[in-house]
Amino acid sequence: MGKITVINNVTLDGVMQAPARPDEDTRGGFTHGGWAVPYNDEVMGRVMGEMMAAGTSQGGAMLFGRRTYEDLYAAWHDRTDNPFSPVLDNAHKYVASTTLREPLPWQNSTLLTGDVAQAVARLKAQSEKDFGILGSGELIQTLLRHNLIDELVLSIFPLVLGSGRKLFPDGGAPATLHLVNTVPTTTGVIIATYRTATA
Repeated sequence: MGKITVINNVTLDGVMQAPARPDEDTRGGFTHGGWAVPYNDEVMGRVMGEMMAAGTSQGGAMLFGRRTYEDLYAAWHDRTDNPFSPVLDNAHKYVASTTLREPLPWQNSTLLTGDVAQAVARLKAQSEKDFGILGSGELIQTLLRHNLIDELVLSIFPLVLGSGRKLFPDGGAPATLHLVNTVPTTTGVIIATYRTATA
């Protein structure tokens, strides 16, 4: 059975919205886009690179919600100036969406149809490979409600924004997490790995 790992950036007050660019996600009038960029350092680059390399070398796949899938496709597809584009291009990507239709634009992409929790549960049960989730807050909440998330790797930034979409919103799925690893960066970010109680 495959393991599902969430990999996300969050502020101290739990905001995950638009960490990379000012225009990445302005829903709700969000004006703090790009908040994670000033905190990038060699430690974070190395840890994230190692995680992506390990996942793809073992044939791991990605799970995305529609918004994250479209944003990553626009930002990273077919670029040659970084180590992440080839990884994302070559990884198999499963996309949860009720509005997209196949064929999807990014190579190695499959649309999940029907009930998303059931579709992911089938994928997980049938796979010996692991799955990673980037962004995709609504998909994460759906999978948490169905006990399908095994691990969360959260880069926790020393920053409070006071507004924005949160990884764990009010009314979201409850979860018991166990801390299994921490890596501090030179800029005050803590990369924390948690396992869920069901993992």
